[in-house]
Amino acid sequence: MEKKFVFKNLPISPKKLRFLLPPLRKISPVGALDYLFYMPKKGAKILRKAIKSAIDAVKSSLKIEENKLKFKTLAVDEGRKLKRFRPGGRGTVKPIVRRFSHLTIVLTDEEKNEKKQLKIKKKS
Repeated sequence: MEKKFVFKNLPISPKKLRFLLPPLRKISPVGALDYLFYMPKKGAKILRKAIKSAIDAVKSSLKIEENKLKFKTLAVDEGRKLKRFRPGGRGTVKPIVRRFSHLTIVLTDEEKNEKKQLKIKKKS
C-alpha cells in the first residue's frame, strides 16, 4: 500500500533541501528521523518534521507498523517566490527573492513490495 504526502510552501529554498535527500533515500523513514535529528542544518529540522508527520499519518490511517515502512519517492520541487526590492547605489534596485519549496514523500509497505517483486521474477 502506498501513501502520498505533499508538504507545500516550506520556508527554505529547494536547493538546500535537495542537498539532504541522497543519504535519506537509502535508509528507512525511522532511521531517517534519527539521522536528521543530529544534522546541524535548518533543512534537517524541516525534513524531520515532515517525515515524522507522514509516518504518524500512515500508522493511524493504514494501521502499518513504522518499522515496515520504506521510502518510494522523496522529491523537492520549487514553490512560490516572494519578491522584494531594496534600494541600491546610484538609485538602482537590488532584488531580494525568498524561495519556498514543495516536498513530496511517498511511503510504501516493504512486505507488499517484496511480494510484487517475487511475482515479477516468477513470470520471467
